[in-house]
Amino acid sequence: MLNNYNGMAQPLWQNGPTPGEFYNFTGGQTVQKLPRELTTAGPYGTKRSTAAITTGSSVLGIRYDGGVMLAADTLVSYGSLARYQNIDRVFKINKNILLGGSGDFADIQYIKRNIDQKMIEDQCYDDNIEMKPKSLASWMTRVLYNRRSRMNPLYIDVVVGGVEQDGTPYLANVDLRGRAYEDFVVATGFARHLAVPLVRENKPKDREFTADEASQLIRKCMEVLYYRDTRNSSSYTVGVCTPSGCGVEGPYQVNENWTFAATIKGY
Repeated sequence: MLNNYNGMAQPLWQNGPTPGEFYNFTGGQTVQKLPRELTTAGPYGTKRSTAAITTGSSVLGIRYDGGVMLAADTLVSYGSLARYQNIDRVFKINKNILLGGSGDFADIQYIKRNIDQKMIEDQCYDDNIEMKPKSLASWMTRVLYNRRSRMNPLYIDVVVGGVEQDGTPYLANVDLRGRAYEDFVVATGFARHLAVPLVRENKPKDREFTADEASQLIRKCMEVLYYRDTRNSSSYTVGVCTPSGCGVEGPYQVNENWTFAATIKGY
């Protein structure tokens, strides 16, 4: 039986949801809208990037008995053009964490600014608690998976390394879909195919690498990448993280030796 008000039937569903929207039930939590993008929508709506524009190539990370080492060359390419040749892609996040990024450099800068803001928030709490590498890697899996699910991914592939609170070295890779894994050697780009097998081949069976062994492997791998990957330059930086702190060293130069080129025929 309908209740009449001034001879008019009352609506069957009062305060219902607008088509396409969520209904906020009484006493429930307000549904949060997705964050607004920083870019202004154009005349035909918001546009999404479908490919990386300026890109950085491989990042290599090696875990050793006293910490981790990350290395990346200093070239950022505009397509096939070696456009920016003095760009650091290994960053010190805090005294516990290093971050190496490959892929679209604009997206690397974007995520780096967000991470820096989190570091500022940590300092504002003034509770002597700092983010650890495993926490940052976990946070990045959520951020990158969220962007991927919104069909607006960050075109990056990162290596997170550092030292945990108990002094244990940590090394992980997180890709643009939010997938992650940990290992004693991780890499992005062509280093997955060219450098990782070289490091695995030299891994001692009964122990971790020493700092000297890791440094020698980094040097050798960056040389191989320079020879074989057309998006690598001869200049590279190395990030080192130990229980006493983190820092980025370099740039260093690959020991080039092109004498073997005279024996190559058929070109």
